[in-house]
Amino acid sequence: MAGLNERFKAVRRATEDLARPLSPEDCGVQSMPEASPTKWHLAHTSWFFETFLLDGVPGYRPFHPAFRTLFNSYYNTVGDRHARPARGLLSRPSLDEVHAYRRHVDEAMLRALDRRDAALVVLGLHHEQQHQELILTDIKHAFWMNPLRPAYAPAQAERIAGDALEAPLTWREHAGGTVEIGASSPGAGGEPFAFDNECPRHAELLRPHALASRLVTCGEYRVFIADGGYRRPELWLSDGWDAAQAGGWSAPLYWEDRDGEHWSLTFAGMQPVHATAPVSHVSYYEADAYARWAGVRLPTEAEWEAAASARASDAVSGERNLLETGWLRPLPAAGATAGDGIAQLFGDVWEWTQSPYTPYPGFRAAGGAVGEYNGKFMCNQMVLRGGSCLTPRTHIRASYRNFFPPGTRWQMSGIRLARDL
Repeated sequence: MAGLNERFKAVRRATEDLARPLSPEDCGVQSMPEASPTKWHLAHTSWFFETFLLDGVPGYRPFHPAFRTLFNSYYNTVGDRHARPARGLLSRPSLDEVHAYRRHVDEAMLRALDRRDAALVVLGLHHEQQHQELILTDIKHAFWMNPLRPAYAPAQAERIAGDALEAPLTWREHAGGTVEIGASSPGAGGEPFAFDNECPRHAELLRPHALASRLVTCGEYRVFIADGGYRRPELWLSDGWDAAQAGGWSAPLYWEDRDGEHWSLTFAGMQPVHATAPVSHVSYYEADAYARWAGVRLPTEAEWEAAASARASDAVSGERNLLETGWLRPLPAAGATAGDGIAQLFGDVWEWTQSPYTPYPGFRAAGGAVGEYNGKFMCNQMVLRGGSCLTPRTHIRASYRNFFPPGTRWQMSGIRLARDL
């Protein structure tokens, strides 16, 4: 239990470290219904522990009875919720009061940790790590909506990988056949951990195929743009074309043209787009259109996991560009194609797959309110794999299934290509 105690403190501290560069005004802003204020993330991650682990503990007193409603996200079985699009209207409680709420919950959790369900504690920690990434993606969108284009971490302006040589894109073939993917069962109080939507482990039949050795770069995506990629409906799914037209898409999110040169918003503020870096902040629709334009396709999630499962140790390798590196931006693949030559499977950007987010054969949602965590969203979403430069290192694994609606662009999402053999 001592290990879990230290893990709990480390994860909770990491969340507050991510919020530290932000002002109270930054922490209260909500730039669109899909995003949440940093203050809400700080409170909701505490709400999770209070609601699912402290409720019923002898002697525990909730910090504030109204918080049960204010910071409930989507758990209908728990009770009422404050409307998601109106989270930015919560000027009260103050940021100081939210931090006091976190301290209140932390103290109670550390006193009761040895009497709580360890598996549920670990679930809460991984839930908080998801919100750590959301704190960054949501504040980046808020800064994009600000004409000042603020910087989250100005020091990062000195850490731009702009002159790296582009690694050649080659293809790594797979003969096909039956493979097993998924996790055997959710982690029982420790590691390896898995969410319920990663289970059960099961067989998939793959056709012969090949995966690209690296991610699609900004330079390659520029060629797609220059070739009329956003003006050619034959490249797009019908819903994607409608979304692109309605949104006025002409480039990835956060790109803007400055005298014929593309710049993009980074966590260091506006910077020139670097041709060798992976393209990011593209929707599934854009990723699919690019693949069609290139004459290939996106991988299935089973193809991706078959390639990544043999490299599970890569997910925790210090060489992978995950949150702990501090870059906060996708980096070029140059020099990363040693061994079997498949680079960037973990970190840099989440990779869109062509797989819809549906249950695995034999999937069963957990009982009780936590059963609402993943299963209820298995409709109208697409699967992404591999983590990003904003994903905590201890949170990612080969079986991890991220999911978002196909029009989502504010997440750190990019493109890996696949083709049939």
